[in-house]
Amino acid sequence: MRILVLGGTAWLSREVVRRALAGGNAVTCLARGTSGSPPSGATWVEADRTSPAAYEAVACTSWDLVVDVARQPGHVRGAVGALAGRAAHWVFVSSGNVYADHRTVGADESATLLPPLAGDVMTDMTVYGEAKVACERLVLDALGTDRALVARVGLIGGPGDEFDRTGYWPARFADPSGSDGSVLVPDEPDLPTSVVDVRDLAAWLLDAGARRLTGTYDVVGPSLGLAEHLDVARRVAGHTGPVRAASPAWLLEQGVEPWMGPRSLPLWLADPDWRGFNARDGARARAAGLVTRPLTETLADTLAWERTRPPDRVRRAGLTADEERALLAALEATGG
Repeated sequence: MRILVLGGTAWLSREVVRRALAGGNAVTCLARGTSGSPPSGATWVEADRTSPAAYEAVACTSWDLVVDVARQPGHVRGAVGALAGRAAHWVFVSSGNVYADHRTVGADESATLLPPLAGDVMTDMTVYGEAKVACERLVLDALGTDRALVARVGLIGGPGDEFDRTGYWPARFADPSGSDGSVLVPDEPDLPTSVVDVRDLAAWLLDAGARRLTGTYDVVGPSLGLAEHLDVARRVAGHTGPVRAASPAWLLEQGVEPWMGPRSLPLWLADPDWRGFNARDGARARAAGLVTRPLTETLADTLAWERTRPPDRVRRAGLTADEERALLAALEATGG
């Protein structure tokens, strides 16, 4: 196939390019290159998608497949305007954040969406879901329902996760900060978690594109309780020390953030209105060929990748060792 990836230098799109090249496809990446260069073997068209001339170099080619991961509606508007007539099929990577309700466990693609973002520019992440809804609509309006696939993706994990949401726990269990090997965890054993390995996601996106699969799919990993997820992380890390569980209320009082960011505990969601975010059904994608590897493999491979990273780097999610030690001491002082 002749494949155009709008991106190709960041985590997911780079994995798509790698796999497409490994499959013998001719791959072109259109990107600014601020995240690095595309994988060797791909043709790189350097372009800024905010420019009216961004697509001139690729608009004269017929593409078997276009893959786009954009979050800015203006970028999608420009892309479909220039390329919809040159693309046999279009795969747009959207997000589970497009849904209006994240409380319901087991919801599927029929759930109500947020209103689309009114403008072409998402100015901050608080309207990320609305921006992705607008992007979806632009793709479907331009390509129709017979040439487009929308993949609403859940939490992505695996090697290369620079967001630190899947790497934090195996890395922390492998290198606990407590003097006795203790690790601090949220006392939310049944909170749903779900991770789709970036390699499985990229493989399915390409396979679905090759089969010209159409429609909308929640592309998510299996849902399991936080305690089970942490048990897997602990096993792959070989952790044998104590696990100290703290109540959500106590963690919030100590200024610990849920999900991601500085001074956070990844995968933990404190707001009950988000309890279903990692518990979407996902049956439609599995019926359409999505195959996900065991979480053990994802976390073991992520830990191996973590060990190649600078140990003193600033993480985008999680607690520092000093922060965790202070919290463990404070928890012990309460008798917890």
